[in-house]
Amino acid sequence: MYLVLTDEETGTAFNLELSKITMPVIFNEPLSFLQRLTEYMEHTYLIHKASSLSDPVERMQCVAAFAVSAVASQWERTGKPFNPLLGETYELVREDLGFRLISEQVSHHPPISAFHAEGLNNDFIFHGSIYPKLKFWGKSVEAEPKGTITLELLEHNEAYTWTNPTCCVHNIIVGKLWIEQYGNVEIINHKTGDKCVLNFKPCGLFGKELHKVEGYIQDKSKKKLCALYGKWTECLYSVDPATFDAYKKNDKKNTEERKNSKQMSTSEESDEMPMPDSESVFIIPGSVLLWRIAPRPPNSAQMYNFTSFAMVLNEVDKDMESVIPKTDCRLRPDIRAMENGEIDQASEEKKRLEEKQRAARKNRSKSEEDWKTRWFHQGPNPYNGAQDWIYSGSYWDRNYFNLPDIY
Repeated sequence: MYLVLTDEETGTAFNLELSKITMPVIFNEPLSFLQRLTEYMEHTYLIHKASSLSDPVERMQCVAAFAVSAVASQWERTGKPFNPLLGETYELVREDLGFRLISEQVSHHPPISAFHAEGLNNDFIFHGSIYPKLKFWGKSVEAEPKGTITLELLEHNEAYTWTNPTCCVHNIIVGKLWIEQYGNVEIINHKTGDKCVLNFKPCGLFGKELHKVEGYIQDKSKKKLCALYGKWTECLYSVDPATFDAYKKNDKKNTEERKNSKQMSTSEESDEMPMPDSESVFIIPGSVLLWRIAPRPPNSAQMYNFTSFAMVLNEVDKDMESVIPKTDCRLRPDIRAMENGEIDQASEEKKRLEEKQRAARKNRSKSEEDWKTRWFHQGPNPYNGAQDWIYSGSYWDRNYFNLPDIY
């Protein structure tokens, strides 16, 4: 993984190879990045709901809510997930939520994680490959999640694609860590030409915009069909676009009046977490709730700010252990040691695994042998043509032979 370092005064950027820097295990949370990716699936009910709707605009509303909900678990998650080893896999079957998922670390330089989930009732396929490009800005680290995410609603013969917003962790050197996500997310329905453009807003001065998301669903002639608004940490609503525009115009007028009555600070912008004007979202009359976040368990703050969904991702029992492949990250000793509170052991195991991976790479280069991925292959995304990793099939046949010894 490469880190682009940027000098704040000159704007000059230079690369640093992160895989050659051993980060202390204390900065981690006891999950692999493959498991963190699986958290996209926490609100799978929104996909099932989209499948059940006959109106394409209502389906797009549900898909947009799912895209926002997929990044909601990152709120206050300042622990870094473990970098997956090349060939590492993770599977999750949730019959209660109606899906099964397989993921694989398909590349180490650059680090690329591929995943493929399918509805147990054959109603959807959700897949993608993520390459998190990091930039270091002195006080903060910005992660731009390059890679296409695709959702196929099989009953409607529809496919949607999008890319996640940029995530930024502030105060990495000193102070309280806090997270914001920003940038435009464009969700395209490749069958109808409808598009949803969501703006994840940077917090702005005084934190007024902190966590806010807003945007429109428009048809292929760019006519606004619906407005969406909320916070990625909390909820998403839909409302008539004319009503939303009128509200925005009025809100802007009130903000300007407040600005004029308040002396604006000209001091250097702080990296401290801003306190927003109001924690909750103002509900515009006539709005419909599309999604609301589930409350976190009472012990979440002591458990790396995990959601209930995240807390069970590393669970393994004897029955499961006899079925999953030996590359599954539930069997990774450094993550398991950290989960058990054995920090020194986790640190030693992490170092051993990284050295083992480097030695394996050296041996391959000596014999001029290329790494072969097991469950995914490189190819163009079938809907937007972007470079992607496509599921090759046969994982669930449970024939796991000739798997690499990575742990």
